[in-house]
Amino acid sequence: MATMGEATSGSSTEMRRTLSLTGVTVNGMALIAPGAFLWTTFQEQAAQTNHGQPTGLDMWTGLFFAFILAMLTAWSYSQLAKIYPEAGTGSTYYFAEAAFLDKEHPRYHRLARTAKVAFGWISHLYYWIYPGIMIAFIGTLIGYIVQALTGAALSWLELSLVAVVSAAIIGYIAYRGITGSTLTALIINVIQIVTLVAMTAFFFIAFRLTHPHGGYVQTSALSVVLPHSFVNLLYQSTIAILLLVGFESITALGAEARNPERDIQRGVLIALAIQGGFSYLLEYFGANFALGSATMAGQPGATPFAKAANDPAPIGTMVENAANRMFHGGGEAAALVVAATVLMALVGTTLACINTAVRVSYSMARDRELPSVLGWLHGRFATPHGGIAVISALSAVIAIYGVHTVDNLTQITLASNIGTFLVYGMTCVIAIVAFSHREDRSLLGHVVAPGLGALMNLAELAGVVYLAIAGGGSGATDAVKAIVVVVLWSLIGVVWYFANPHRGHAAELVTQRRQGRRGAGVPGVNLAGETS
Repeated sequence: MATMGEATSGSSTEMRRTLSLTGVTVNGMALIAPGAFLWTTFQEQAAQTNHGQPTGLDMWTGLFFAFILAMLTAWSYSQLAKIYPEAGTGSTYYFAEAAFLDKEHPRYHRLARTAKVAFGWISHLYYWIYPGIMIAFIGTLIGYIVQALTGAALSWLELSLVAVVSAAIIGYIAYRGITGSTLTALIINVIQIVTLVAMTAFFFIAFRLTHPHGGYVQTSALSVVLPHSFVNLLYQSTIAILLLVGFESITALGAEARNPERDIQRGVLIALAIQGGFSYLLEYFGANFALGSATMAGQPGATPFAKAANDPAPIGTMVENAANRMFHGGGEAAALVVAATVLMALVGTTLACINTAVRVSYSMARDRELPSVLGWLHGRFATPHGGIAVISALSAVIAIYGVHTVDNLTQITLASNIGTFLVYGMTCVIAIVAFSHREDRSLLGHVVAPGLGALMNLAELAGVVYLAIAGGGSGATDAVKAIVVVVLWSLIGVVWYFANPHRGHAAELVTQRRQGRRGAGVPGVNLAGETS
């Protein structure tokens, strides 16, 4: 049976099945980079307030709440991957169509193409903006490292050059093939997890235990993991959920998995469990356990939360202060080592997102729903090289905009996050639709779990937008600009849907696939237009 994401009819080139369960899992783990996002978001989490009071005491509990939400969403993805292993590179784009084509009543069939295009189009708000955000983070982190070593801050022009070079290097790795990307992701994941465990154990937990009078914000280890305020927990979860996205990227690797029927659904849950359930919860416990006047010494601010909020790299400051007091020096070197591993993690995250983005776009292009350049497949490396070139260039442009000001970075981040929550929430709904008339449907697994996932994603989306607007000032302006981007992108999608010169062929493919599913119970024509 041909899978979505293989070459078009008449071509001998197709994506190669090289990925084991380990391969698909580490690619997903790379996108959920705990070391990277602890470094890049801890400042924002420490700065968050509710009526002027910090919400940071519920940082860990907010993360745990977000992890439960993410697991509900991941469960929906895993269940869809289980019943649609032929999805190939299409991920949710394929799931949306197949769920409607599998229904008996014709009214569902008429919704199939509309649903899949809507999913694919909105997915690009996430997948095509997110790599640019990561490139901007890379530029900012390199600026931090350079300033720590030389004392000189990089200009916007220099940061822009870093962004262009970074996008080109990461794009080249993606162009060389998924095997090289997987090896890169595996190495980065190993280094990252070892580093964060060591950092948490030595510079956070051991430091506090050996320095009990450090003015810590949490009174005890139990205080870290118990909720202090349910409202503040929800506030913190609106940031924490953004740390956990990426597990679904595994579902776009079906065309390159050796055993997609088994490994895709397992990989989704395993990747999130390791990175979110272990790595994030461990490191956030350690960071909150150790946050105090001693670890934030030398920073402006009346309280440790205020000091962390004013520090562009609070984790680096905590590591530096802890190392200096524990080992009587060497703090700056320790912080730079951690920063270097964060830089590697950001590279892995960007690479994983580019690999996912180009594969979803590749599937849409093969289905005549996007320009054909995005459907080019390299003859030697079997990678969507046309899409890789486009997204690498776009990522550099977005990063150049993002590193210019904090407001610019906030705008593109919010636009990407809105796309993420929309896709996640809609996928939970599609899981309900897909299982609605199946014999293996269960109330808990295929109604309650995805239903809660859909509601929680909608609530988190509303929370992210509300908090940004309610804060006033530049944050509100940034939120409005992000919403305008989302609305404009959606309107462009509607126009393209009807103006697409190949819409007749795209609709005919849906008809052929519906006939194939009715006759054999599996796709008769995949989303690349091939007969199975």
